[in-house]
Amino acid sequence: MLNISDNNPVHVENGTDYETIKVLNSRPHYKILNRIIGFVCLLSVIGLFLPWTQNIRGTGAVTTLKPDQRPQTIHSAIAGRVEKWYVQEGDFVKKGDTIVFISEIKEEYFDPNLVENTKQQVDAKKMASESYSDKVGALEGQIQSLRTELGLKLEQARNKIKQAQLKVKSDSMDLAAVKTQLTIAQTQFDRAVTLNKDGLKPLTEVEEKRLKLQEAQAKIITQENNLLASKNELINAKVEINRIGAEYTEKISKASSDKYTALSSQYDTDAQVTKLENQYVNYSIRNGLYYIKAPQNGYVNKALLSGIGETIKEGTPIVSIMPAGYDIAVETFVDPIDLPLIKKGSKIRIWFDGWPTIVFSGWPGISYGTFGGRVVAIENFISPNGKYRILVSPDKDEEPWPEQLSIGAGAQTLALLDVVPVWYEIWRNLNGFPPNYYTAPGIDKTAAATQNNSKK
Repeated sequence: MLNISDNNPVHVENGTDYETIKVLNSRPHYKILNRIIGFVCLLSVIGLFLPWTQNIRGTGAVTTLKPDQRPQTIHSAIAGRVEKWYVQEGDFVKKGDTIVFISEIKEEYFDPNLVENTKQQVDAKKMASESYSDKVGALEGQIQSLRTELGLKLEQARNKIKQAQLKVKSDSMDLAAVKTQLTIAQTQFDRAVTLNKDGLKPLTEVEEKRLKLQEAQAKIITQENNLLASKNELINAKVEINRIGAEYTEKISKASSDKYTALSSQYDTDAQVTKLENQYVNYSIRNGLYYIKAPQNGYVNKALLSGIGETIKEGTPIVSIMPAGYDIAVETFVDPIDLPLIKKGSKIRIWFDGWPTIVFSGWPGISYGTFGGRVVAIENFISPNGKYRILVSPDKDEEPWPEQLSIGAGAQTLALLDVVPVWYEIWRNLNGFPPNYYTAPGIDKTAAATQNNSKK
């Protein structure tokens, strides 16, 4: 029964009264065990105050620092049929070396002299364009000559008008003189008749005066006809100058029309020349695309096509090439909660698959087989695996990375953060708190804070 009341007391024997218990308590190894346990507890308490380097773990793979140094696939720019291979897998190729030759499968490019024929068409069209240009120049010269001739003709017509005006004026003066002579002859005739009646003049003199009067009358009629003819000549001269202007305007207009027609034909020919030149260049470039060449020095990793006579389309992958020279790097992935703690220039410890490694995450200084790196790029968009991609390059201040590393090899990373006591790190992990925000030496704190805020 339990001794839970004073009504029923239970007698408890003293264990020290027994010999067996005394013997057990007096054994020496129990004392040693107690001392060991106490020493271990003391070491544990001391260990809680040891410095611990906070870190962020990540997994990734070996890659290259520059995009043009990564493995690439060479595609066919045109459709064709595989005719001949010049390389095999594992071969080293230099930039410009031929990898494979393909032939044409489109009927519009079957003509073996297509480039030469197009070149002849281009030359013929250029000559036609030059002919039109010469024709335009000849028409411009003709127009200039017509304009010069028009000016001379107009000047000649104006001179004729002046001559006609002077002749009209001269004939008018002559007519006035003849009229004066007629008046004088009429007066003399009337005087002679009067004197003849008075017997002072003989009849012969009267007849003579009558004859002179008739001659004066005849002259005035002739002079009037001359005046009218002069006026007609003046009118004709004025009509002639208008006719000349109309005639040469028509000739110049016709020549200008021919000129613009020639210019239109020249422009159309120039457009055809440009089109043919474009075709000529395209055909020339297409001929060069039959030989698929290496874009840079590298090794042929894998042939993605096989055999001879296989038909391919535009953009079909042909071979995969690994560039010969590259700057190695590591791409690793970190959780979104740890991303604000990473910044460009942060130190990273890396160990690669295949290299013996002993890693103490909290004490990187005593780890073995790890290599140093620095963050060079941080992706701002989350990856399909739910993490953020970080690109790490070798740290020039530490031991160089192994030369035997191959692209795609696995890698583990540790981003080194703040140094805290062990007890704090245990407490942080038990409560699920993130590591302390830490700015590495040599990094601008203001810039780091700005980068952190932008990521948040």
